[in-house]
Amino acid sequence: MGRKRPRGRRSPTRGKPRTHLRGVMETDPRGHGFVKTSAGEYFIPRSRISGAFDGDVVEIAPDRSSHGRPRSHEGRRKSDKPEARVVEVVERAHASLIGRFEVAEPFGVVVPLDPRLRHDVFTRLSDAPDVPDGAIVRVRITEFPTRRSAAFGVVEEVIGDAEDTTLLIEQIIASRKLPTSFSEEALAQAETAAVDGEAARREGYRDIRDRFIFTIDPVDARDFDDALSVDGVESLPDAPAGTAVRLGVHIADVSAYVMPGDAIDLDARERTTSVYLPDRVIPMIPEALSCGVCSLQPGEDRRCLTVDLYLDERFNLISSDIYPALMRSRVRLDYGQADRILEGESGEEEKLPAGASFAELERKLALADKIACARTRVRTRTGGLGFNTREAKVLLDERGEPERIDVRVKTRATTLIEEAMIFANETVAAWLEQAGFPCAFRDHEPPPADAISGLLPIFQEFSWFDRDLSRRLAVADPYAIQEVLRRVEGRKEEYLISTLLLRAQARARYSLENLGHYGLGLDAYCHFTSPIRRYPDLMVHRLVKLALARKEREAARGKDDLRTMCERCSERERIAEAASMDANKALICRLMEREIGSVFQSTISGVTSYGFYVELENCAEGLVPIRSLGQEYFVFDPIRMTLTGSDTNTRYRLGDEVSVRLQASDALLRRLTFALA
Repeated sequence: MGRKRPRGRRSPTRGKPRTHLRGVMETDPRGHGFVKTSAGEYFIPRSRISGAFDGDVVEIAPDRSSHGRPRSHEGRRKSDKPEARVVEVVERAHASLIGRFEVAEPFGVVVPLDPRLRHDVFTRLSDAPDVPDGAIVRVRITEFPTRRSAAFGVVEEVIGDAEDTTLLIEQIIASRKLPTSFSEEALAQAETAAVDGEAARREGYRDIRDRFIFTIDPVDARDFDDALSVDGVESLPDAPAGTAVRLGVHIADVSAYVMPGDAIDLDARERTTSVYLPDRVIPMIPEALSCGVCSLQPGEDRRCLTVDLYLDERFNLISSDIYPALMRSRVRLDYGQADRILEGESGEEEKLPAGASFAELERKLALADKIACARTRVRTRTGGLGFNTREAKVLLDERGEPERIDVRVKTRATTLIEEAMIFANETVAAWLEQAGFPCAFRDHEPPPADAISGLLPIFQEFSWFDRDLSRRLAVADPYAIQEVLRRVEGRKEEYLISTLLLRAQARARYSLENLGHYGLGLDAYCHFTSPIRRYPDLMVHRLVKLALARKEREAARGKDDLRTMCERCSERERIAEAASMDANKALICRLMEREIGSVFQSTISGVTSYGFYVELENCAEGLVPIRSLGQEYFVFDPIRMTLTGSDTNTRYRLGDEVSVRLQASDALLRRLTFALA
């Protein structure tokens, strides 16, 4: 007979260990968090973040009751993501931060300049008695915040005055943790780099210095990594049968100077991309290379990788030839010059260097323009999308202060270059795949179904949208997106609709697997044409050279590293883009400070429960708070994205034009505040 278990004692069974999901915290300006985990993405309301900062690695516990039902959170539109709470901060992303110092006896309070960091840091005034009120400081965090206590720290450095424009950029660089200096070994290596044309020819580089090659770049460009040549069949005796024109795309051969694992390469792997800010460029490789021996400057011998595209009379591809070459650019044009030549405007002849024929350049630009138009039509037939967007660039005066906003749109010259680069990138990706070699593909998958379907109620507010288009758009039919863009062309809401559709797209990424490029309508695509500023392009150049030399084993051995670097490059690309956007917003706000009190015409670009966002003609964007609309209660419709007054039935929706007055501009927080005029 078995022994009886004593009454009142539990069985000594081992309890299951509790496991939590782990991911990186991302916060929005309202203080809410999002954490992507192996089980999906979770929403963290700001009351349950438990002292975590943006960028921290956290462990979270999902709220099982929130699964499958959207919830409204603290003035935020309803979330379709399951809710969770932060259990523990595993790894802190910020040992220090930059903020504005405010005196609040007996403490000094540092208010972070990064709007994603929602926790003020308290310091003791007695530890830093000489720090002036309003100064911008760097504070080292000694105690991180919890649910019951504030953050504390020590002021390490007074950076400057809040009115210093340079400081606006410096704090963005610091908050995004962008590396700004190269190792001494990398700088020394770059200084010794030389083109050495004779050595290049001995190494098998073809000599194409007799070809009429030209570059077209922004007027303020300093590094030139792509050039073009266009030749008719009459000058191509050995061209394949059926050839009508040869389009040559010539790309700076950075791989000739940066070897895997050397000092420059290690720094470049850390950065993975150049970062373009209004007042500076943080280059991926030292300037002795990026603006020197690699840059395709006119009149200088340069090593390059060339893609020759042989086209028939309708500009369809017959064959291609990829090889290393020694080239010399004849002419350097900016986009404005190229556009004026294409439009037949005079006045550019005298700007050409001696020995360059303007008539010849004019003919070649016209032919390249025709090729670009033909290639655009081809990609449109395969479902490629052409979003009509505007880009705002802040121009600075000689003192480095913002002078004006330059709104840039697509032109014939920008399209000419863009289509030539797309053509080369597509050709190289397909060539590597057909050769059986790995490639750092640039993948772009179709947009998530919910991202597109969420736009349908908004589009239904407009007369040009119908039921058939809605049905096709719901399944992300690229031809339906093309039709939407065609129908809104020339309308007041054109840029808004184009921007909404662009935001709904999946983010492109680098990958070892070829998933095609939805946005361009291409089966295979990679980045090959900008190795001075993008590490994936440098990786593809190395793979092209391995394929030309038939070194299959060496390419196969590097696949694991290639996969790792694809992931890193995708991540660092997002950081660089965010830094550029932050810097541009900050300088726009600084520029708009002089316009406080002015009235502007604007378009409603976003609607929330706490007000609506407006965009001016100069692309400056800011908030009209709901409190400024009067005493009337406004109902927010998160489906149609509208605010409707309960008494007057006044409605504000996306795309509406409203007259607004600028009330406040905060460059440090990158925030503009408007009221209805």
